[in-house]
Amino acid sequence: MSPRRGRGAEYDASEDAAQLEALGYKQELHRRFGGFSNFAVSFSIISILAGCITSYLIAMDAGGPVAISIGWPLVGVFVVCVALSMAEICSVYPTAAGLYFWAGRLARTNNRQWAWVVGWFNFMGEVAVTTAVDYGAAVTWLAFLNLTTGLEVTAVRTFVVFVVILLAHGLLNAFNVDLLQVLSTVSAWWHLIGVAVIVAVLVIVPDHHQSASWVFGHFANNSGWGSPIYVFLMGLLMAQYTFTGYDASAHVAEETRNAATTAPRGIVNSVLVSLVAGWVLLLAVTFAIKDWDSARDTKIGLPPAQIFIDATGHGVGTALLLIAAVAQFFCGMACVTSSSRMSFAFSRDNALPGSRLWSRVNPRTHTPTNSIWLVTGLSIILASPALFNTTAYLAVTSIAVIGLYIAYVVPVYLRRRNPDFVPGRWNLGRFSAPIGWIAVVWVAIIVVLFMLPPSAPVTIDTFNYAPIAVVVVIAFAVGMWIAVGRRHFMRDDPGGHDTRPPGELLSDADLPGPGQAG
Repeated sequence: MSPRRGRGAEYDASEDAAQLEALGYKQELHRRFGGFSNFAVSFSIISILAGCITSYLIAMDAGGPVAISIGWPLVGVFVVCVALSMAEICSVYPTAAGLYFWAGRLARTNNRQWAWVVGWFNFMGEVAVTTAVDYGAAVTWLAFLNLTTGLEVTAVRTFVVFVVILLAHGLLNAFNVDLLQVLSTVSAWWHLIGVAVIVAVLVIVPDHHQSASWVFGHFANNSGWGSPIYVFLMGLLMAQYTFTGYDASAHVAEETRNAATTAPRGIVNSVLVSLVAGWVLLLAVTFAIKDWDSARDTKIGLPPAQIFIDATGHGVGTALLLIAAVAQFFCGMACVTSSSRMSFAFSRDNALPGSRLWSRVNPRTHTPTNSIWLVTGLSIILASPALFNTTAYLAVTSIAVIGLYIAYVVPVYLRRRNPDFVPGRWNLGRFSAPIGWIAVVWVAIIVVLFMLPPSAPVTIDTFNYAPIAVVVVIAFAVGMWIAVGRRHFMRDDPGGHDTRPPGELLSDADLPGPGQAG
């Protein structure tokens, strides 16, 4: 990887603005994010205290301790390859448009069509992961209220809490970027310190721990399927779902200083730190299990919460759950930040219906307020089936993983097929090709895997609706392309930004060379 800029160097905003202008956009958002803040947004969305806690039951039913202790580092290594490959592209194209813009630049033919499809998958994944995170946060907060007040957990109450949390996140994001920077920094430290506290308590307080042979060797299967290999692979959804959202560092690139190096580092470091800290957390929780069946069938609605209570007592266990609940609130806030920036950029290129409205930047706060409320509203709609179907959360997590990872890997694949790609200041050197192809193969595997039914027998309640969602997105994207996209997408700007020459995407020849700006 190429050397980074000196820490003591004076920041020159004109260089970032010039590189953005060379990509076809003018600087509208305020660059308030530094390196740690950029990392913090992606780290908060990955949120090991959200994904690991709320989706722990998925791995309990599909593989048990083995899927948790072995599945996490297995998935993590491949996700690092995906993150490294994305980061290398981000260094050359540090714009809020992110993945779909990368695809459009890297495709040698039909570049606007590639960008269009990737953009819709990215948009679907962003909304789905925001929905899944905030719905999981609602489950956690209701578990906390059940332990502290005795409030009964019901589907309606869970949905109401979900809506309240989501609206709170919309309001927080509607304020200026300085507030988001502060909250993102607080979130990152809350996650790191919170994990350390939970792990320390689970190691020190319980008078009994499971054996290493049980944690790393015990297999459990409550999925209904007979094949241990298939069941274990289904259990990987817990880890794969948690490792999502790190493209946020790219989506806030236009608000980040020295974005060509800072944003790529944010992508990679958020995954690396989550890999290590998440594995330590999961091992601590799994070693602390006192009664497997009691935790799995808990009336609290959240197995890790029951594990905390059984291992440390009601008071301490409730306090540990509160740490996770607050972390999940921060995670959902960061999800809305990333999703709204993506929808803002997508609308800026005239992709979404009503793009003129969603691409507006609030002149007072310098945030895309309308896009914030668009994402919020769509998340409420996507979560509404949870009122009637208890498997809706699992379906949403699958949709989030599939949508985001399709959007992640297409630019990586196109970069590998494009011999004219010139690496930026942050690059992988001679390791670029093997890491990139590993990323492509891994994503191809998980996209197929998470479209398969996770439980048997397959009924209306256990059916995996992710393939239907993917087909709907493809059909909608194709229909919209024929109707309006081919005429307007990346050709004219609905918000009056005058961002790119009409009639074509800028070519790589128009870009500044590595280490230059404009």
